[in-house]
Order: sequence, then structure tokens, then C-alpha cells
Amino acid sequence: MASIDYTVRPRGPLSGTITVAGDKSISHRAVILGALARGRSEITGLLEGEDVLGTIAAFRALGVSIEGPHEGHLVVEGVGLYGLKAPVGPLDLGNSGTSMRLLAGLLSAQPFGTRLVGDESLMRRPMERVAAPLRAMGAVIETGEGGRPPLHIVGGRPLSGIEYRLPVASAQVKSAILLAGLYAKGRTTVIEPAPSRDHSERMLAGFGYPVTRDGATVSLEGGQGPLHSVCLDVPADLSSAAFFLVAASIVPGSSVRLKRVGINPTRRGVIDILQAMGAVIEQENETVASGEPVADLVVRAKPLRGIAIPPELVPLAIDEFPALFVAAACAEGVTTLRGAEELRVKESDRLAVMARGLAALGVAVEERPDGLTITGGGFRGGVIDSGGDHRIAMAFTVAGLRATAPLQVRDCRNVSTSFPGFVTCARAVGFDLETTAS
Repeated sequence: MASIDYTVRPRGPLSGTITVAGDKSISHRAVILGALARGRSEITGLLEGEDVLGTIAAFRALGVSIEGPHEGHLVVEGVGLYGLKAPVGPLDLGNSGTSMRLLAGLLSAQPFGTRLVGDESLMRRPMERVAAPLRAMGAVIETGEGGRPPLHIVGGRPLSGIEYRLPVASAQVKSAILLAGLYAKGRTTVIEPAPSRDHSERMLAGFGYPVTRDGATVSLEGGQGPLHSVCLDVPADLSSAAFFLVAASIVPGSSVRLKRVGINPTRRGVIDILQAMGAVIEQENETVASGEPVADLVVRAKPLRGIAIPPELVPLAIDEFPALFVAAACAEGVTTLRGAEELRVKESDRLAVMARGLAALGVAVEERPDGLTITGGGFRGGVIDSGGDHRIAMAFTVAGLRATAPLQVRDCRNVSTSFPGFVTCARAVGFDLETTAS
């Protein structure tokens, strides 16, 4: 398949109003719970990125009738908790770690066996972190070499609820355990070391399944009745909005409005970190959509300053750090991140790939096992390889706005996994952005 490269040329202020892609985390969960509910669920605002399309394809293979998506609209004919059917072959989940981890939890409780595979990147990602607690519940899951995919899940094994203390805050592992807990005998409890995204808990409650939340503890009882179909409106993704929050902050004279962005408290770390660096970000038209807080975000350019990123904000911004590293490179002074070793097991080793790219553009950066130290000063132009990582590709595209010469970002095809409309949105607010196939 041909690669796609981006070339960005520095230019003047950004301006305009855009709506970024639908929230990827919420879109995945809407498809999953819609399939497990009784009756027809209608979803609007769905992200039509490759990762979510992979989840949709998996549930079609599991016997669920799904119409769409079309312009963000999806209709799921739920089969109930016990209505899934055995697929005829392996479920290929592409690049989506979320799909694989959440489905591992759900499928460990089914009467049939399944095999989960993915693309080259996903097949390198760690899966023992989710397989281990599921085994403690009674599941039989075989992983590949080094605890990586493929996952082979043996069906027909009764599960029992457990109390599990997560070693690292992870919404994906937490969600997998809770999905398995729907079918388990007794109570399933997950205790988090720090807050992680709570979309699964919110959405389970929205589908009518009782969930108890008490501080760092989330619990549910197995066998507590069916999930009920819903109409659900997915807000715009804060992780996608992050690139434009940074872009408008670092290009002098800019002012950009981002419509209907999800501002869930377990996701807003990127806003809090940018504001601590001096960014001007205002929330307007605040409301609640399908149990999730949303608002228009208005961001205006202002010189940023380097900070030591508070450790409590790290898990609340874990997917947004590629964009935040670009902000740090444009800030006055030094920005330090610690406690973010999780970034090494994303679609790429984001600490290593970002450090190499920043250094190649003239930024003073020090890489450590759990973070980076970045001294601000701006970028020169050049050529950067994204490592096939969608968030790194978009982050360096933003960096090109402040480069002293054109910046080419190679291997950007995977941007479509999370933000298929990125180029359109970028051009709409004033990016000078050219795409080429190579």
C-alpha cells in the first residue's frame, strides 16, 4: 500500500471554526455495548477512522447486524449479552490496541473460541497486561511470543469475579476486566493507581447496567440483567483537538474554535498542561451529551513557558504527549516529563521516536526511560519519519507551522486510524499542507 507524506510550510496566523473527528474511545465502546444491548441503538457523531471500522467489522463477524457508518451515523441491532456467534476465522483488528484489549475481555466469556490478530504494529504490542487478570477470572488465553499477539481465547470457560489492582493506570485493561465481569459469577472490582478514562463506566450505566464508582474503585456484579438500547451522540475527540490546541497556541496571532469537544475530567490533562504553560483556552457552550461533558474550546495564541509536568496529569494526557512535546519545543525554558514509560508501548515507542525527530529538527532534547526533557527554541525544516504512528505524524505536522523552512513528515497513512479528516481540518484553519503519495 502506498505511503502518504505531508509537507508543511510555515505561515501566518491560524483562524476559523472546525469540528474535529468523533471521540475514538467512545466510538469503540458505543459499538461494543450497542452490540451487547437488546434492540436497536443509534449512534451519531461516530468516528469513521480505521480503528473503529475494525471494531465494527469484528462485530459483524460475530453475527451482529450493523448499518453504516454514514456521515457518523451508525445503527446497531443488538443481540443481547448472550447472542454473539462464533466467527468463521480470526478477527483482524488492524492497528487498534483498544479493540484487541476490550474484545479480549468480552470474548473470554463466550461459549466459542476466537483468535485475535492485527497489523504489524499491533502484533508488537503487549497483551499480557490484559491476559493476566482475565486468566485470574478463569479465562484461558494464549498469547504469542513475549506476551504479544496473536491472542487465542478458548471458549466455554466459566468466569468468577475478582478484585484486581491495576499496576499501571489503563482504561483499556480496566474496561476489558469490566466487560468480562458482565458474565462473571459474583462481583468484579478494579482498583486504579491513578485515574484513567472512565468512558466504559459512564456508558455501561447509560445502557442500564449498574456500575459502582467510589474514588479509585470501580465495581459491578455479573448477571445483573440486560443492556438496553440507546441513542448516543459521540462528542468530538479531545485527543484530535489537541493538535489544534497546540497549533493555535504556538502560531502568533492565531484564534481557533473547536466545536463540541468532549471534556471528560479523566481526559482533560492536555488542557490543564497547556494552561499551566500559559496557553489561553476557554470553554464555551458547555453541556452534556450522552453522559459526557462537552464544550466549544476557544484557543488563542500566547507565548508558552516550560514546566515540570505534574505527575498526576500524566495518565490524563497519555495520548496527547506527542502534541505536547511540540508545544514544549516552542516554549521558553525547559519542560520535563517523568512517569510516562507507558508511551513506549503505544503504536510506536513515542518517547524514542519523538526524541529522534525533535533532535533532527534542532531541538535540545534528553530522553530518559520514563520521559523527556525538552528545551524550547523552535524548529528548523527537514524530513521526519513518523514511524507509522498517527499521533506522531500529526504532531510533527503541527511543528512545521513554526519551522524555519518546509518540513516533510513521511509515512502518514495511519492518520486515518484516528482522524481521517485531519488534513481537511488543518487546511480549514490555515495550514499550508500538501499531501503526496510515495
